Amino acid sequence: MLRLDDLHAFYGKSHVLHGVTLRVAPGEIVALLGRNGSGRSTTAKAVMGLVETQGAATWKGRPLAGLKPYEIAHRGIAYVPENRDVFPRLTVHQNLQLGQKSGAKAARWSFEDMYAMFPRLRERQHTEAGVLSGGEQQMLTLCRSLMGDPELIIIDEPTEGLAPRIVEQVAHYLLALKARGLSVLLIEQKLTIALEISQRCVVMGHGRVVFEGTPAELRANAAVRKEWLEV
Repeated sequence: MLRLDDLHAFYGKSHVLHGVTLRVAPGEIVALLGRNGSGRSTTAKAVMGLVETQGAATWKGRPLAGLKPYEIAHRGIAYVPENRDVFPRLTVHQNLQLGQKSGAKAARWSFEDMYAMFPRLRERQHTEAGVLSGGEQQMLTLCRSLMGDPELIIIDEPTEGLAPRIVEQVAHYLLALKARGLSVLLIEQKLTIALEISQRCVVMGHGRVVFEGTPAELRANAAVRKEWLEV
């Protein structure tokens, strides 16, 4: 579905990605791992057309270069950024409404699906999003993205700053997405979560892919973990 081939990315004159090659197949969870500054978030932004790029990025065989972020989203790629962009003066339900995709095609996700997955959002559906806790805002951002009926969801650090109980809930949620046929590109620092739920792990360092393999292969490769992941 998603293919990156020799992708480079730039912030002005700063060359951040150096020839990234990456694949995400249908119904697959791929964990994109690495320390802060390794290029993981820039890779997500490059896919979404938010930074200047060179090289090839294709979605279901069609190039993404030159498309605006909303056009990429309409093609079926959702991006959940790390900063939890909710509309603070709108209620939880109104935020979800804004995520809905217009058109005749019936969406695979409904409000009831969202509230069933995260009962706390049902309790808070008439509450302004700006007064939610960090964990509740993370749930809302994920659910609002799903309301757009994507085929691939790119999630940047979904467990950052969350309580362990909520982290487990997010992991369960991501597996539920996979069970419903979605692909997930998970940008994550918590190695335990990534190894538990992903089918493949891609490790980045200095803007390059330095390892790609299964969770079992990454567990067995102490050298890669020590050099590129452990603090």
